[in-house]
Amino acid sequence: MNDAIVRAGNSQLQHGAYNDRIYLMKLAEDDYPGILDDLEKLALDQGYGKIVAKIPDWARSGFLQMGYQQEAAVPGLFNGVADGYFVSKFLSDSRAREKDPEGAAAVIHTASVRCREREDEVKMPERSFHCRICKDTDVSQMAQVYQTVFETYPFPVHDPEYIAKTMLHNFVYLGIWHDEKLVALSAIEIDLQSANGEMTDFATLPAYRGRGLSHFLLYQAEQVVGGKDIRTVYTIARATSFGMNITFAKRGYIYTGRLVNNTNISGSFESMNVWYKPL
Repeated sequence: MNDAIVRAGNSQLQHGAYNDRIYLMKLAEDDYPGILDDLEKLALDQGYGKIVAKIPDWARSGFLQMGYQQEAAVPGLFNGVADGYFVSKFLSDSRAREKDPEGAAAVIHTASVRCREREDEVKMPERSFHCRICKDTDVSQMAQVYQTVFETYPFPVHDPEYIAKTMLHNFVYLGIWHDEKLVALSAIEIDLQSANGEMTDFATLPAYRGRGLSHFLLYQAEQVVGGKDIRTVYTIARATSFGMNITFAKRGYIYTGRLVNNTNISGSFESMNVWYKPL
């Protein structure tokens, strides 16, 4: 069962047993600092192992004073001017203990080397593929791709109704078709108020991996946000995934930190790397 996305005053958070955490996704200024006590109470009542918050600079000191630690920083996350931070509070020792720091470091090292292969323009790998923005009539195919790629996922992308709902709000999905078959997907979560976009939900069917489809989707996503007055884009990528971290490095994204044991993907907690790029 997926975690719930709820309002807390004028702020937005996700919480539940699946990810065993609270994720403060959007902090409203009029909810601060009272929301600090609310988050603590909810986490203790539910027995969660972690609270992670995406916050602007003006709230950083207050969260750190309450025992949070900074895991990543994104310059200009808010309107290209104010910096943003991912801060976390671990409520169990095991949740704070990274499983494979050497493996995660090897991924970042490899990505930093491969970033020299950056291309200003990325072309579709093969003529039989075509890419476009997804429509509401595509949601069943989209859900099938996500079901095939991810046994479980932190958001209910397996559900066509969820995908359709996000399309009506602040998500743009891009798909690549091979003839009439949808074979790869990505999404952009756009925050016009803060002038940022999260590049997320990349998925490629196993038979079509190794052809650079995610790289092309990321390039196309940047073209989409380029026309929407977005100042900063960022992503939260699996720390042990060579492919996705290299993809972002090659597009000029900058590594800025790791969210330890942050996300339940396919049944286990994974650490996530944060990358950003000013536009």
